[in-house]
Amino acid sequence: MSRFDQAKMLMRVKKIQKELQKQIITVEEGDGAVKVEITGEQKIKKIHIDPDYVDVDDIGQLERWVEDAVKEAIAQSQKIAAEKMQPMMGALGDLGL
Repeated sequence: MSRFDQAKMLMRVKKIQKELQKQIITVEEGDGAVKVEITGEQKIKKIHIDPDYVDVDDIGQLERWVEDAVKEAIAQSQKIAAEKMQPMMGALGDLGL
């Protein structure tokens, strides 16, 4: 792979990374009790808890909703990142990345 091709490939990767930074995935649990927003880069942007849905006598349920929402948000962001990067994977191997 020529240096020109390598430079083009790295520019594409950087473009994809910027797209992933801007992409926001929202996951809800507990019928909207918990909402998690995460970027395509798997960085948590916000966790919102609706107090109307929270039973203070069952904090364990709230903890499970938060945990499930975070796990699902990460899984979705990983899937999106993998789909965007898939066409590049063979070429990145050639670059030693």
